[in-house]
Amino acid sequence: MTQVNVGKNEGIESALRRFRRQVSQSGIFADLKRLRHFETPQEKHKRKAIARRRQKRFRRQESNSPMG
Repeated sequence: MTQVNVGKNEGIESALRRFRRQVSQSGIFADLKRLRHFETPQEKHKRKAIARRRQKRFRRQESNSPMG
């Protein structure tokens, strides 16, 4: 669970900004969107395959880039 403690001299805007950042980094909204509707095993497999391809492409680009 994401939690933000507000300091004595801290404004609510900055605390809300920190909370939103923590929620987005933890992936809570992505999970909610994904779990909103039932996902068949075939759809789940397809989603994971696409994620694997994306990661593979990213790693390949990273290894081909010159270190400078």
